[in-house]
Amino acid sequence: MLARSFGGIDLGDRLTFLGHSTVLVDLEGVRVLTDPLFGHMAAGAVRRQVPSVPRDEFRDLSAVFISHGHWDHLDVASLRNLPGQPEIIVPVGLGSFVERAVGGVVHEMRAGDRMQIGRLTLEAVHAEHGSRRSLFTASDDALGILIIGSTSVYFAGDTGLFPGMAHLAGRVDVALLPVGGWGPTLGPGHLNSSRAAEAAARISPAVAIPIHWGTLYPLGLRRLAAPRFENPGEAFRKAVATRAPGIEVRVLRPGQSTQLEGSVPR
Repeated sequence: MLARSFGGIDLGDRLTFLGHSTVLVDLEGVRVLTDPLFGHMAAGAVRRQVPSVPRDEFRDLSAVFISHGHWDHLDVASLRNLPGQPEIIVPVGLGSFVERAVGGVVHEMRAGDRMQIGRLTLEAVHAEHGSRRSLFTASDDALGILIIGSTSVYFAGDTGLFPGMAHLAGRVDVALLPVGGWGPTLGPGHLNSSRAAEAAARISPAVAIPIHWGTLYPLGLRRLAAPRFENPGEAFRKAVATRAPGIEVRVLRPGQSTQLEGSVPR
Protein backbone atom coordinates (compact mmCIF):
# COMPACT_ATOMS: atom_id res chain seq x y z
CA MET A 1 0.00 0.00 0.00
CA LEU A 2 1.57 3.29 -1.11
CA ALA A 3 0.57 6.73 0.08
CA ARG A 4 1.83 10.26 0.20
CA SER A 5 3.39 10.81 3.58
CA PHE A 6 3.36 14.58 3.81
CA GLY A 7 0.80 17.34 3.96
CA GLY A 8 -0.07 17.18 7.65
CA ILE A 9 -1.96 13.88 7.48
CA ASP A 10 -1.15 11.34 10.17
CA LEU A 11 -0.68 8.04 8.38
CA GLY A 12 0.57 6.13 11.43
CA ASP A 13 3.64 3.91 11.31
CA ARG A 14 5.24 4.32 7.90
CA LEU A 15 8.46 4.88 6.05
CA THR A 16 9.08 7.39 3.28
CA PHE A 17 11.77 7.17 0.60
CA LEU A 18 13.14 10.66 0.00
CA GLY A 19 15.72 9.77 -2.62
CA HIS A 20 19.17 8.17 -2.71
CA SER A 21 19.72 6.71 0.81
CA THR A 22 17.49 9.17 2.64
CA VAL A 23 14.57 7.39 4.32
CA LEU A 24 12.28 8.71 7.05
CA VAL A 25 11.03 5.98 9.39
CA ASP A 26 8.02 6.87 11.57
CA LEU A 27 7.50 4.07 14.06
CA GLU A 28 5.86 4.05 17.51
CA GLY A 29 5.97 7.83 17.74
CA VAL A 30 9.71 7.98 16.96
CA ARG A 31 11.09 9.58 13.80
CA VAL A 32 14.42 8.28 12.49
CA LEU A 33 16.04 9.76 9.37
CA THR A 34 18.83 8.01 7.45
CA ASP A 35 21.69 9.62 5.49
CA PRO A 36 20.01 12.98 4.75
CA LEU A 37 20.99 14.40 1.37
CA PHE A 38 18.74 17.12 -0.02
CA GLY A 39 20.81 19.05 -2.57
CA HIS A 40 23.56 18.68 -5.13
CA MET A 41 27.02 17.36 -4.30
CA ALA A 42 30.64 17.61 -5.45
CA ALA A 43 30.42 21.31 -6.37
CA GLY A 44 27.26 20.69 -8.36
CA ALA A 45 28.82 18.06 -10.65
CA VAL A 46 26.29 15.50 -9.40
CA ARG A 47 22.75 16.86 -9.58
CA ARG A 48 19.62 15.92 -7.68
CA GLN A 49 16.92 15.24 -10.27
CA VAL A 50 13.88 14.92 -7.99
CA PRO A 51 12.33 17.63 -5.79
CA SER A 52 13.79 18.12 -2.35
CA VAL A 53 11.66 18.01 0.78
CA PRO A 54 10.61 21.16 2.70
CA ARG A 55 12.55 21.62 5.92
CA ASP A 56 9.49 21.70 8.15
CA GLU A 57 8.55 18.16 7.13
CA PHE A 58 11.36 17.00 9.45
CA ARG A 59 9.93 18.52 12.60
CA ASP A 60 10.08 16.36 15.72
CA LEU A 61 12.94 14.19 14.45
CA SER A 62 14.22 11.92 17.19
CA ALA A 63 17.42 10.64 15.60
CA VAL A 64 19.51 10.79 12.43
CA PHE A 65 21.61 7.80 11.38
CA ILE A 66 24.70 8.28 9.22
CA SER A 67 25.93 5.04 7.68
CA HIS A 68 29.44 6.22 6.69
CA GLY A 69 31.46 9.27 5.76
CA HIS A 70 31.19 9.35 1.98
CA TRP A 71 29.91 12.65 0.63
CA ASP A 72 26.59 11.32 -0.66
CA HIS A 73 25.74 9.91 2.79
CA LEU A 74 27.27 12.40 5.23
CA ASP A 75 26.24 15.79 3.88
CA VAL A 76 27.00 18.55 6.37
CA ALA A 77 24.73 21.12 4.69
CA SER A 78 21.75 18.77 4.93
CA LEU A 79 22.46 18.02 8.59
CA ARG A 80 22.72 21.70 9.42
CA ASN A 81 19.39 22.35 7.70
CA LEU A 82 17.41 19.92 9.86
CA PRO A 83 15.09 21.56 12.41
CA GLY A 84 15.33 20.86 16.11
CA GLN A 85 18.13 18.94 17.78
CA PRO A 86 17.82 15.27 16.85
CA GLU A 87 20.43 12.89 18.19
CA ILE A 88 22.96 11.96 15.51
CA ILE A 89 24.33 8.42 15.28
CA VAL A 90 27.57 7.78 13.37
CA PRO A 91 30.18 5.02 13.06
CA VAL A 92 33.12 5.21 15.45
CA GLY A 93 35.65 7.70 14.13
CA LEU A 94 33.21 10.28 12.74
CA GLY A 95 31.87 11.64 16.02
CA SER A 96 34.30 14.51 16.52
CA PHE A 97 34.01 15.59 12.88
CA VAL A 98 30.20 15.73 13.06
CA GLU A 99 30.26 17.48 16.44
CA ARG A 100 32.53 20.21 15.05
CA ALA A 101 30.57 20.58 11.83
CA VAL A 102 27.01 20.35 13.14
CA GLY A 103 26.96 20.37 16.93
CA GLY A 104 24.30 18.70 19.07
CA VAL A 105 24.33 15.25 20.63
CA VAL A 106 26.39 12.75 18.63
CA HIS A 107 26.70 9.03 19.41
CA GLU A 108 29.33 6.72 17.94
CA MET A 109 28.50 3.06 17.33
CA ARG A 110 30.24 -0.11 16.20
CA ALA A 111 28.62 -3.16 14.63
CA GLY A 112 26.69 -4.99 17.35
CA ASP A 113 26.19 -1.91 19.55
CA ARG A 114 22.65 -1.08 20.63
CA MET A 115 20.95 2.07 21.87
CA GLN A 116 17.43 3.05 22.85
CA ILE A 117 15.56 5.92 21.18
CA GLY A 118 12.12 6.24 22.75
CA ARG A 119 10.37 2.89 22.34
CA LEU A 120 12.75 1.75 19.60
CA THR A 121 16.00 -0.19 19.83
CA LEU A 122 18.64 0.68 17.24
CA GLU A 123 21.27 -1.97 16.54
CA ALA A 124 24.32 -1.20 14.39
CA VAL A 125 25.03 -3.77 11.67
CA HIS A 126 28.23 -4.32 9.69
CA ALA A 127 28.33 -2.99 6.11
CA GLU A 128 30.86 -4.14 3.53
CA HIS A 129 31.94 -0.75 2.22
CA GLY A 130 34.80 1.73 2.34
CA SER A 131 34.75 4.27 5.16
CA ARG A 132 37.23 7.02 4.26
CA ARG A 133 35.85 10.51 3.65
CA SER A 134 39.19 12.28 3.17
CA LEU A 135 42.85 11.86 4.00
CA PHE A 136 42.05 13.08 7.50
CA THR A 137 38.58 11.71 8.25
CA ALA A 138 37.50 8.07 8.30
CA SER A 139 35.33 5.81 10.40
CA ASP A 140 36.32 2.39 11.71
CA ASP A 141 33.66 0.76 9.56
CA ALA A 142 30.62 1.58 7.48
CA LEU A 143 27.38 0.54 9.16
CA GLY A 144 23.79 -0.37 8.53
CA ILE A 145 21.12 -0.09 11.22
CA LEU A 146 18.36 -2.39 12.44
CA ILE A 147 15.44 -0.37 13.84
CA ILE A 148 13.46 -2.63 16.18
CA GLY A 149 9.94 -1.88 17.35
CA SER A 150 6.54 -3.31 16.50
CA THR A 151 8.09 -3.65 13.03
CA SER A 152 11.81 -4.27 12.43
CA VAL A 153 13.35 -2.21 9.64
CA TYR A 154 16.86 -2.90 8.31
CA PHE A 155 18.60 -0.02 6.55
CA ALA A 156 21.69 -1.40 4.82
CA GLY A 157 23.42 1.89 4.03
CA ASP A 158 26.01 1.23 1.33
CA THR A 159 27.23 -2.35 1.29
CA GLY A 160 28.33 -5.29 -0.77
CA LEU A 161 27.27 -8.83 0.04
CA PHE A 162 28.77 -10.24 3.25
CA PRO A 163 28.28 -13.56 5.08
CA GLY A 164 26.74 -11.96 8.17
CA MET A 165 23.65 -10.96 6.19
CA ALA A 166 22.33 -14.47 6.83
CA HIS A 167 22.34 -13.74 10.58
CA LEU A 168 19.60 -11.17 9.99
CA ALA A 169 17.21 -13.83 8.71
CA GLY A 170 14.14 -14.02 10.94
CA ARG A 171 14.84 -10.59 12.46
CA VAL A 172 13.80 -8.26 9.63
CA ASP A 173 10.29 -7.34 8.51
CA VAL A 174 11.30 -4.62 6.03
CA ALA A 175 14.72 -4.44 4.32
CA LEU A 176 15.91 -1.22 2.66
CA LEU A 177 18.54 -2.33 0.16
CA PRO A 178 20.71 -0.23 -2.19
CA VAL A 179 20.30 -1.27 -5.82
CA GLY A 180 22.17 1.34 -7.90
CA GLY A 181 24.41 4.39 -7.81
CA TRP A 182 24.94 7.87 -9.18
CA GLY A 183 27.87 7.27 -11.53
CA PRO A 184 28.29 5.40 -14.81
CA THR A 185 29.64 2.36 -12.93
CA LEU A 186 29.34 0.82 -9.46
CA GLY A 187 32.56 0.36 -7.54
CA PRO A 188 33.28 -2.34 -4.96
CA GLY A 189 31.17 -2.34 -1.81
CA HIS A 190 27.90 -1.73 -3.64
CA LEU A 191 24.88 -3.78 -4.63
CA ASN A 192 23.28 -3.72 -8.04
CA SER A 193 19.78 -5.06 -8.57
CA SER A 194 20.83 -8.71 -8.90
CA ARG A 195 23.21 -8.68 -5.92
CA ALA A 196 20.57 -6.85 -3.87
CA ALA A 197 18.15 -9.66 -4.73
CA GLU A 198 20.71 -12.12 -3.38
CA ALA A 199 20.95 -10.00 -0.22
CA ALA A 200 17.16 -10.12 0.11
CA ALA A 201 17.24 -13.91 -0.24
CA ARG A 202 19.83 -14.17 2.55
CA ILE A 203 17.97 -11.80 4.90
CA SER A 204 14.48 -13.12 4.04
CA PRO A 205 12.41 -10.07 5.04
CA ALA A 206 8.67 -9.94 4.49
CA VAL A 207 9.11 -6.77 2.41
CA ALA A 208 12.10 -5.41 0.48
CA ILE A 209 12.35 -1.81 -0.74
CA PRO A 210 15.06 -0.62 -3.17
CA ILE A 211 16.95 2.56 -2.28
CA HIS A 212 20.09 4.36 -3.57
CA TRP A 213 18.76 4.83 -7.11
CA GLY A 214 16.88 7.26 -9.35
CA THR A 215 17.90 10.45 -7.55
CA LEU A 216 21.41 11.68 -8.41
CA TYR A 217 22.87 12.03 -11.91
CA PRO A 218 26.26 13.30 -13.10
CA LEU A 219 25.83 16.66 -14.77
CA GLY A 220 24.86 16.20 -18.42
CA LEU A 221 24.16 12.45 -18.28
CA ARG A 222 20.45 12.46 -17.43
CA ARG A 223 19.29 12.19 -21.04
CA LEU A 224 22.18 10.08 -22.28
CA ALA A 225 22.00 7.37 -19.63
CA ALA A 226 18.53 7.64 -18.10
CA PRO A 227 17.83 3.87 -18.09
CA ARG A 228 20.97 3.19 -16.05
CA PHE A 229 19.67 5.44 -13.29
CA GLU A 230 15.90 4.99 -13.57
CA ASN A 231 15.55 1.22 -14.07
CA PRO A 232 17.25 -0.37 -11.01
CA GLY A 233 14.08 -0.33 -8.87
CA GLU A 234 12.03 -2.40 -11.31
CA ALA A 235 15.07 -4.55 -12.14
CA PHE A 236 15.31 -5.37 -8.43
CA ARG A 237 11.63 -6.34 -8.33
CA LYS A 238 12.14 -8.76 -11.24
CA ALA A 239 15.35 -10.20 -9.74
CA VAL A 240 13.66 -10.86 -6.38
CA ALA A 241 10.70 -12.52 -8.13
CA THR A 242 13.17 -15.00 -9.61
CA ARG A 243 15.57 -15.42 -6.68
CA ALA A 244 13.20 -15.17 -3.67
CA PRO A 245 9.57 -15.06 -4.85
CA GLY A 246 8.15 -15.16 -1.31
CA ILE A 247 9.43 -11.64 -0.61
CA GLU A 248 7.13 -8.71 -1.42
CA VAL A 249 8.93 -5.89 -3.22
CA ARG A 250 7.61 -2.33 -2.92
CA VAL A 251 9.23 0.12 -5.33
CA LEU A 252 8.86 3.66 -4.00
CA ARG A 253 9.60 6.80 -5.96
CA PRO A 254 11.16 9.69 -4.01
CA GLY A 255 8.43 11.23 -1.85
CA GLN A 256 6.30 8.09 -1.69
CA SER A 257 5.63 6.25 1.56
CA THR A 258 4.40 2.85 2.61
CA GLN A 259 2.62 1.75 5.76
CA LEU A 260 4.38 -0.44 8.32
CA GLU A 261 1.87 -3.09 9.31
CA GLY A 262 3.71 -4.60 12.28
CA SER A 263 5.81 -7.71 12.63
CA VAL A 264 5.06 -10.58 10.30
CA PRO A 265 4.55 -13.95 12.04
CA ARG A 266 7.51 -16.26 11.41
